[in-house]
Amino acid sequence: MRPNPRYQKSSRPPRTPRAPRSDYRFDRKIRWAVAHIYSSYNNTIIHVTDITGTETIARTSGGQVVKADRLESSPTAAMTAAKKIADLIKDKGINGLHVKVRAPGGHQGPSNPGPGAQAAIRALSRMGLKIGRIEDVTPEAHDGCRVKGGRRGRRV
Repeated sequence: MRPNPRYQKSSRPPRTPRAPRSDYRFDRKIRWAVAHIYSSYNNTIIHVTDITGTETIARTSGGQVVKADRLESSPTAAMTAAKKIADLIKDKGINGLHVKVRAPGGHQGPSNPGPGAQAAIRALSRMGLKIGRIEDVTPEAHDGCRVKGGRRGRRV
């Protein structure tokens, strides 16, 4: 009877464990910046600063990438503006963004952002930028002036 090859000792030397292969994604250092996205129902403005917020790195808006005024706030314009921003900041060596989303808010404005905010964040992440924190920095009204519209509100 022949011996089973599965249980035979091999003539090869035993394998030595290799050092873990370094992954290129973890080797690179992430350089962070802050993307301030102001999104109203009329426009979307993307402004990228350094971490402290004092030095402007790049800035663009929906109005710079579309021709018609009514399209400035559209998700398509926001995505195009975000792609433009991503190209500009990648050239400057930034590969990570903390996002601060702002709506008009305050005394009279709506406190929910316009249609371009979400589209801009998605476009930034699809361009290969690492998204850190997403924060809402909409200004809150705290009982300032009296709201317009009279005692019984606006009658339509």
